[in-house]
Amino acid sequence: MPAPLLLSRKFAPLFWCQFFAAFNDNFLKTALVFVILFQSGISNPEALITSAGAVFIAPFFFLSGLGGQLADRYDKARVAQRLKFIEIFVSAMAAWGYVRNSLPLLFGALFGFGILAALFGPTKYGILPDHLRREQLPAGNALVEGATFVAILLGTIAGGLAASHGGDANAFAVLVMVFAVASWISALLIPPTGEGAPKLAIQFNIANSTLAMLRHLRADSRLWWGAMVVSWFWLVGIVVLSLLPPLIKTLGGNEDSVTAYLAVFTIAVGLGSALAAAIARGRIILTTTLAGALLLGIFALDIGIAALETVPAMAPQGPVSVFASTSGGRVAASLCGLAIAGGLFIVPTFAAVQAWSGADQRARTIAAVNILNASFMTAATIVVAVMQKLGATVPLLFMMIGLATLCVALAIWRTMPKGD
Repeated sequence: MPAPLLLSRKFAPLFWCQFFAAFNDNFLKTALVFVILFQSGISNPEALITSAGAVFIAPFFFLSGLGGQLADRYDKARVAQRLKFIEIFVSAMAAWGYVRNSLPLLFGALFGFGILAALFGPTKYGILPDHLRREQLPAGNALVEGATFVAILLGTIAGGLAASHGGDANAFAVLVMVFAVASWISALLIPPTGEGAPKLAIQFNIANSTLAMLRHLRADSRLWWGAMVVSWFWLVGIVVLSLLPPLIKTLGGNEDSVTAYLAVFTIAVGLGSALAAAIARGRIILTTTLAGALLLGIFALDIGIAALETVPAMAPQGPVSVFASTSGGRVAASLCGLAIAGGLFIVPTFAAVQAWSGADQRARTIAAVNILNASFMTAATIVVAVMQKLGATVPLLFMMIGLATLCVALAIWRTMPKGD
């Protein structure tokens, strides 16, 4: 099934639009992390790196409701096209910020990417059931997630290379602009969907629209369960990604080592997503989510324990040396396992949420899920940043997220909806 979807006129443009957009988001985020961690000279870079995640995620909480209304009221393809056109100008801001070596400009561009991603999210996932059959949703979601994580991988590597050892500002500027334009061109090729709710009155009061989305989600117990599970995935994801660069630095790794471990993580998430789709074979199997939750907790705990036992090298080392060390190899293996578990965790749950949503409210349902995701991620980044300021170590934080995820796995087992 995946191969025909990738060749489908109804799916391929969205696939590439999302791929190029995700590349740019992570290209900028990774470059910013490297600048903060290795070039800024800031005494406590870990908290600022965690704050960068919050800057990108915060708009999802405030603007997802509006994005869902726009996607249901208007043709989703047209909404995507206009958002991706605006993204070209935000990318230009990112390019200028990197050329000027300006953290305020880079943070501003990251916030702009967050705004556009928040508005695009309901369109991106709401459009899949418009163009795909129900039995194609697990494969379609797996491909979108796979494209996202491959883009994260490439964006991470490119961002790391652009920022390593002083960085190449010209290469950064060219890449960020090329991929922004490519995302817009791909959006232009997305087939029209029609208007899902043409009589819907848009609420531009973002507080009212946000509350309305959450009330809609809370009214359906299955959707609320799915939203809570999906939100925990993104909470774990943002915490792990924010802790990973400092973790590798703790292991004695240099910038290239951070890039290598990020590559391991993103490849493994893509593999986990593909494995979840293969297990589903067109069905929605929520027991895969339970297995993913258990494995997430176990591997996060092991990463924390391995890092706690590490004796850092006297000087920063490259990827080969770090991977060859006992702690470095163990962390790499557990990180790979954690990422595969993440793919198993998210794909069936999100496919279920899409299948359970009504056609005329699907984008708003996705928007409500994004609001809940953003609240979980924003709260997590704030809590982690405060704990880091108070002296919490990276190994301790990994162990805490592992124990919490095992508790979530128990809750999933006890509350999982029956049937599809």
